[in-house]
Amino acid sequence: MRRDGVGRARLSSLVPAAPFWLHQVHGCAVVQPDLAGESRLEPDADAATTTHRGVVCAVLVADCMPVLLASRAGDVVGVAHAGWRGFAAGVIEAALASMRTDPAQVLAWLGPAIGPLAYEVGDEVRAAFLAADPAAKVAFVPSRPGHWRLDLYAIARQRLRARGVTQVSGGDFCTHAEVDRFFSWRRERTLARMAAVIWLT
Repeated sequence: MRRDGVGRARLSSLVPAAPFWLHQVHGCAVVQPDLAGESRLEPDADAATTTHRGVVCAVLVADCMPVLLASRAGDVVGVAHAGWRGFAAGVIEAALASMRTDPAQVLAWLGPAIGPLAYEVGDEVRAAFLAADPAAKVAFVPSRPGHWRLDLYAIARQRLRARGVTQVSGGDFCTHAEVDRFFSWRRERTLARMAAVIWLT
């Protein structure tokens, strides 16, 4: 969707209520919108969880990964906007903690993100991940001096598994390569974004 309000209005017509939008800052803050929508403000946060039916949690992405979470019992859902900074800071872990349910009873879906063949990062990105978890080194493949190919999907699966989430699907897209399907900031330097939404019915 374009950042002109038209896309948001169209999406609102397709879901039970106007989505609860975030002012995404590539961090790990989580909000818990209620039925009142917290006055419809856009808080500085990169994840949202809710136990209220009909509350639509949303994130915007264009190479960063949307991670959708739902309990098997159908009593809590969440969504996280996960780029490398959010991953390194622990946004997935923060969203899971906010759900307050057994991670073994959580289903996760990894939405469209830039794939490992297209996502090149510098030494500082690898260092940030390895400082938090040395096991993250498996997600990095050297490309040229001081640069690495980063597999965000591998990082997501690793982080989820470490927290006890075993049912993970998705993770087979590349927003950069799939030109006809997805927006990509790295490919187009576009302001357009895709929305990922989740709610309890």
